Amino acid sequence: MPHVPQTPASQTDSAALDLLSRGAEEILKRDDLAARLATGRPLRVKAGFDPTAPDLHLGHTVLLNKMRQFQDLGHQAVFLIGDFTGMIGDPSGKNATRKPLTRDDVAANAATYAAQVFKVLDRERTEVRFNSEWFDAMSAADMVRLAGQHTVARMLERDDFAKRYAAQQSIAIHEFLYPLVQGYDSVALRADVELGGTDQTFNLLMGRGLQQHHRQPPQVVLTMPLLVGLDGVHKMSKSLGNTIGIDEPAIDIVNKTMKVGDALMWDWIELLSADIGPAEAIRLRADVNSGVLHPRDVKLRLATELATRFHHAATAATAVAGWHAAVRGDGDTALLPLRDVAVPAEGLRIGALLTAAGITPSNSEAARKLKERAVRIDGAVVDDPALVLAPRFEGVLQVGKRNFARVRLVVG
Repeated sequence: MPHVPQTPASQTDSAALDLLSRGAEEILKRDDLAARLATGRPLRVKAGFDPTAPDLHLGHTVLLNKMRQFQDLGHQAVFLIGDFTGMIGDPSGKNATRKPLTRDDVAANAATYAAQVFKVLDRERTEVRFNSEWFDAMSAADMVRLAGQHTVARMLERDDFAKRYAAQQSIAIHEFLYPLVQGYDSVALRADVELGGTDQTFNLLMGRGLQQHHRQPPQVVLTMPLLVGLDGVHKMSKSLGNTIGIDEPAIDIVNKTMKVGDALMWDWIELLSADIGPAEAIRLRADVNSGVLHPRDVKLRLATELATRFHHAATAATAVAGWHAAVRGDGDTALLPLRDVAVPAEGLRIGALLTAAGITPSNSEAARKLKERAVRIDGAVVDDPALVLAPRFEGVLQVGKRNFARVRLVVG
């Protein structure tokens, strides 16, 4: 059945506020949000994304899921691509100046963002905007006037700036522009609500201040927790390699989700799942703690939901069946998608092949796994590092239980 967006009046204001508060770290100010919901008019809900990497990942969808909740209540999402701010580089959480992107880099990454975002958002209730629309039209004098609306002392209240200043680490002048530019986006878009991660609070509050300066009602700020990545330590970030991209094959979404730590799984459910509500999550957690339910079964449910959301139900089902076949040995590994791997005409040694196929991070790690007899080809243990596989080979390469790929070797 197709999803039909509801109007703001179709739920009580209290129920809507409860839904929008789910998973949120903070709402500034909650009373303001309640008052705006009570007006019954569609709110303009903004979230900005700097196109610093070509793909959206699950960390981005924490905000996108919240935007979708606003849309389902009848409100307007403004997906802002920071093609101008991306050339400055957001220093949030950084202990050094970040290298700005070129305009070509930003344009290429922004194009993929625009193509991917509607895997989560309702196209009919979404504006996709680029902040170069207004900043490219600004003169140097306009930018100086914008810079005059804030002080250095206030900028140094921002945690990462304060730490770097105290440690006598360099802070480039252009970095002070980033919060101002992000804040001005809210003025240009006349945002009612802005969403962001907890590391963006300073920038989001900047938007409130600039809107007041421009005689606009200050936006409500809603912050969401940062999604911890696959390493279980740091926030999900492309630069750290701990992400799951929403454009990745369904089998990779399933397999990577199944590697998430049991404790972290509950945070992922809170921030990513639309199917497992708060009450059911509490019940599932109790069943896991009492031994009635294995954490793997809960994780597999989440993995299936995510693969279905970003692909199709049938594709997700095939991916889950392939995962069962590779990891638990109770199915047909031919269900796994076939991945072409380019090798020289004379073939490639098994260690280098495991790395080329993305199964091991390095040749040295592959060599170590071969010594541990943790490498299998079509289920058979392989421990000979001199083994060469030639073009036209097709089969399942596996290291341990959870790192695998069905590959076909082609000359390239």
